[in-house]
Amino acid sequence: MCLAVPMEIKELLPGAAGRVELDGVSYRVDLSLIEHPALGDFVIVHAGFAIEKLDRDEADARLALFDELARAQRSATDGGGP
Repeated sequence: MCLAVPMEIKELLPGAAGRVELDGVSYRVDLSLIEHPALGDFVIVHAGFAIEKLDRDEADARLALFDELARAQRSATDGGGP
């Protein structure tokens, strides 16, 4: 399964590239599909490409869902159930 994850643009690089961050880990991504990317913007990243711009509230909501899914998965794996 592939996930598209919200990440914050931390650095704009030459050639329509940028450095984004999630949970303290940074990644180089292609920003060519985003109109007017700016530092601090939140983008959905899939397969190394930023594919959509989000506002901070939407990014926070989606990241909270990912956290909830991860907790449920850990609980199920540990035998504790959902």
